[in-house]
Amino acid sequence: MYDPTVARLTYRALLGRRRAAILFLLPGLLLIISAAVRAINGADDQVAADLLGGFGLATMVPLIGVIAGTGAIGPEIDDGSIVYLLSKPVKRSTIITTKLIVAIGVTMAFSAVPTLIAGFILNGNGQQVAVAYTVAALVASIAYSALFLLLGTVSRHAVVIGLVYALVWEALFGSLIAGARTLSVQQWALALAEKVTGEALISSDVALPTAVVLLVAVTLGATWFAGRKLRTLTLAGEE
Repeated sequence: MYDPTVARLTYRALLGRRRAAILFLLPGLLLIISAAVRAINGADDQVAADLLGGFGLATMVPLIGVIAGTGAIGPEIDDGSIVYLLSKPVKRSTIITTKLIVAIGVTMAFSAVPTLIAGFILNGNGQQVAVAYTVAALVASIAYSALFLLLGTVSRHAVVIGLVYALVWEALFGSLIAGARTLSVQQWALALAEKVTGEALISSDVALPTAVVLLVAVTLGATWFAGRKLRTLTLAGEE
């Protein structure tokens, strides 16, 4: 279910000069803001939770997920180079699984790790805020990677659709419409963060059991559908 050659090619595509610059931008900004806030405001648990939740989980994690998830396969489909990969004796499910693992790894590295560091900068992990949001970033990275990898296989406008979901649906509608929060990866991840710290600093509109079920269902469903779409592309190429 994992192919080293596919993984190496995917890492090379995701960590090219242009994409790497974008991937480093948001984590670097989070760390700079965290250091400035700590210097000005001192250690404050609520401020730490607000910054890690408002900028880290709500903005940085989904945007990095869009870059990694769509970039793992979208450009290859767009420029037609996916045909060469599909011509190799590698199962299509293995290609998708490998690309998903790479996308998850990149998203986690550029979102969860900076979140943990920023949390310790802000308040030294007071009330487990840094750990809580790191857990949220880790699980959100998995779901976002699977969801945006699927978008990369079904649409040439995957990046735009991903940005609309992350910035419009989750950030805008999620703050205005209560029902929209139920269909939000961010809220599902927050349910796990809430479990770590309790309701004093972090709260989610989705119950933990529901959040876990939805995270697993979206990840597995998106991965399965992406593999199915890739098999369709193969048949079209052969015809």
